[in-house]
Amino acid sequence: MSYYKKEPDYKHGDPPKIGIILANLGTPDAPRSKELRKYLGQFLMDRRVVEIPRFIWCWILHCIILVFRPAASAKKYQQVWTAQGSPLLVYAKKQTRLLKKELKNKYKQPIEIELAMSYGNPSMPNAIQKLKTQHCSRILLFPLYPQYAASSSASAMDSFFKVLLKTRNVPEARTIRHYHDHPDYINALKNSVLNFWKKNGRPEKLIMSFHGIPKKSLLQGDPYHCECHKTGRLLAESLALKDNEYQICFQSRFGKAEWLKPYFAEVIQDLGEKKTNKVHVICPGFSSDCLETLEEINMEGRHIFKSHGGGTYDYIPALNDNKHWIEAMVKILHPHLVGWIDPNWSLTKEEKASAITIRQAKKIKDRL
Repeated sequence: MSYYKKEPDYKHGDPPKIGIILANLGTPDAPRSKELRKYLGQFLMDRRVVEIPRFIWCWILHCIILVFRPAASAKKYQQVWTAQGSPLLVYAKKQTRLLKKELKNKYKQPIEIELAMSYGNPSMPNAIQKLKTQHCSRILLFPLYPQYAASSSASAMDSFFKVLLKTRNVPEARTIRHYHDHPDYINALKNSVLNFWKKNGRPEKLIMSFHGIPKKSLLQGDPYHCECHKTGRLLAESLALKDNEYQICFQSRFGKAEWLKPYFAEVIQDLGEKKTNKVHVICPGFSSDCLETLEEINMEGRHIFKSHGGGTYDYIPALNDNKHWIEAMVKILHPHLVGWIDPNWSLTKEEKASAITIRQAKKIKDRL
């Protein structure tokens, strides 16, 4: 049995294409314990996610976490699951479809797009195989994490390159590292906030909540903390907010170790105890709404705030399939496609090149 994966069928004259992979974290296939156990097992065994020595972590994971956590997580997923499936997957599919349409309008040259998850389905191997089947000889990986973190962006890159390690005919590959300060990303966030305020009024405080990571990661050189703060500062400046009108915090703490502070739950509780009249929360680090935004922020956060005396609490949805976000994605992608996009491309030119290749291949075959 070959170490390398089987290559898709190839015919001389097949025009090479550019492929793009939109990569996100992942989601269970269904909101049930069985599917959550499989998903969490894959996610929490990633060394990028948990850096505890394996001989210790494997015992903790399989004897404690995967025994008790799947059922609890399944109940939370059931609260946000839609008729179409997981919110993250639903929105990611919409982004894929809309981005393909935008790129088709911008470039004459055909560009194929596939969606891939670091954990679960659709998988990274499947996405790469689909692009290779469509004759993509150049592939750009676009991790949908604005702020780089080893546990998210680098994990997606690992997943991508692990597949290429077992690929015989390796495509030319590029990756997007981050876009935390890209003007069009900031502008998309700004428009999202302003549109929400137009319908719901301005709050006393805008909370910008980012997914947390262990403080140890920051001390070891992970730039995530700094990039989150830069995103928050740029968004606040674009909205002309004063320092006391917004706050940056971090959510989704896991385990007993110290994570990036301040913690979202503590910030919201404090605002509730101070009888804050109106609070809005946005999660700039999430390209799509998911369990962490819809359940933890919109449900748990609301409960904490109101149960401690707070007034109105609103969650501003993630960018999802927002028109400004899809347009921003095109702008983020563009510099990474330079050298791959032929400004003089035409179907006629491509067909002539294919015809030449076919004739040359036939001549060589006749000599064999």
